[in-house]
Amino acid sequence: MEILLVILVLVLLSIALWQLTKIFDLTQVGDKDDSQVANDGDNNTQGYLMFGFLAFIYIFTIYGLIKWGPLVLHTSASKHGETVDNLMNITWVLIFLVQAITQVLVHYFSFKYRGKKGNKALFFADSNRLEVIWSGIPAVVLALLIGYGLYAWVDIMFVDENEDTIEIELYAQQFNWTARYSGTDNVLGKANVRLIEGVNTLGVDLADPNAQDDIVVKELHIPIGKKIHFKIRSQDVLHSAFFPHFRAQMNCVPGMVTEFAFEPVYTTDEYRAMPFMVEKVKNINALRVAKSKILVANGQAALDPYTFDFLLLCNKICGASHYNMQMKVIVDTPEDFKKWLSDKPTIVQEVKTANASKPVEGGLGADSIKAKDTAAIAKVVMK
Repeated sequence: MEILLVILVLVLLSIALWQLTKIFDLTQVGDKDDSQVANDGDNNTQGYLMFGFLAFIYIFTIYGLIKWGPLVLHTSASKHGETVDNLMNITWVLIFLVQAITQVLVHYFSFKYRGKKGNKALFFADSNRLEVIWSGIPAVVLALLIGYGLYAWVDIMFVDENEDTIEIELYAQQFNWTARYSGTDNVLGKANVRLIEGVNTLGVDLADPNAQDDIVVKELHIPIGKKIHFKIRSQDVLHSAFFPHFRAQMNCVPGMVTEFAFEPVYTTDEYRAMPFMVEKVKNINALRVAKSKILVANGQAALDPYTFDFLLLCNKICGASHYNMQMKVIVDTPEDFKKWLSDKPTIVQEVKTANASKPVEGGLGADSIKAKDTAAIAKVVMK
């Protein structure tokens, strides 16, 4: 509602200024040029305005780099991230060079060849030399850029079946993430949304032998120096699994499995200790302290200190709480990762525990198990 009110005020202000301009024109006395044809004075004014606009472009660009430059992501936390950053930097440099050259030439020639009484424009039908120059150079540059991009894409996306990886499923739903580890066999069991029931929120097929050691968690832990192969599903709408610090993103499409793989190169503790991150956290906490003083003065709770964590985000606008759809990602040493994972129950154990504690109709007791649940458990424990 506030945005609508601001837009309305701006529209009304624009109308008011337009009306004031008309009133000003009506108040002018004496000779007035009502001709719609531009004269030398008009052309000179427009030429200088072109230079003014050119100066505005570069002043704002330089200001933006100084003001918001530190906000961009810094060092990549994945092995392939350096390739992505190099590709992005090359693209930015090329765009800036082309933009600088073309904008300067456009604005300069707009001023130099502005309209003057008696001047006549030079016209020629075509120039093969110019066509080769302004078509050939961009074609070669784009071919090289696209070629490097395709090389990077194949290198990042290709996962060898014989490669030593850890297989993890990411399950997206409005508005949270769930992870499923493939266990000791490193093979994810089958799953289907039609099998979702009770604690089996991912619809894992408990009769599948590969599902017996699968582990379902709400916090993602991955080991450093090991390639992680993610299999991604969505329960409801289109989501996007986005790991900003790992330079990884893949859409989560209902009804199909997408995949992405990367290898982390820094643990969470190592990344937190980097000088740029220490400075960033310090600045954020300074802002939070200032904000907390205002909150406390108004009788509200103070903000907690900020601590950096890697995050898995949703990069698609998937609904009202899209902004809050995130999952903490912890990069551990291999030893800490194994220790953390060893303490987690499998999905089969969780289902058995949930069914064992479920009261049964018909007076069989709170610790009894329904006949159909007994059959299901018998299937999942047999291999």
